[in-house]
Amino acid sequence: MTEEAEKTRSTATDDRSTAELLSDLTNQLTRLVRAEMRLAMTELQRKGKRAGLSAALLGMAGAGGLIGGGTLAACAVLALALVIPAWLSALLVGAAILIGSGLFALAARSALRAATPPVPERALESVRDDIETINRGAHR
Repeated sequence: MTEEAEKTRSTATDDRSTAELLSDLTNQLTRLVRAEMRLAMTELQRKGKRAGLSAALLGMAGAGGLIGGGTLAACAVLALALVIPAWLSALLVGAAILIGSGLFALAARSALRAATPPVPERALESVRDDIETINRGAHR
């Protein structure tokens, strides 16, 4: 390649000093970190809103379930009391309710584990990709 062609191929960044390039790098890294922080905040806000809505719905379901469950339990005890002694019917209905509650508690624990910890996973993955890209560029 001739000298003239080499000069033509030269870009504006070839003429910049190391200090200018480092300054640009610092500015770009600052912008990148800020953008990643905004992404993480947005992701955490979305998860927080979902968790809040879920908690409200769970509270309403619990209140309704408590009232309805109590009424149905009383009905079951009274119906069984027609066939067996009242104390035995109350015992059987109470045991059935406790077993059902235990199963619901296990299901709730499983669902809660799936929702936690509230980590901004996409933002973290994006930061990992950024670091990997920077490392690859630095090794060239």
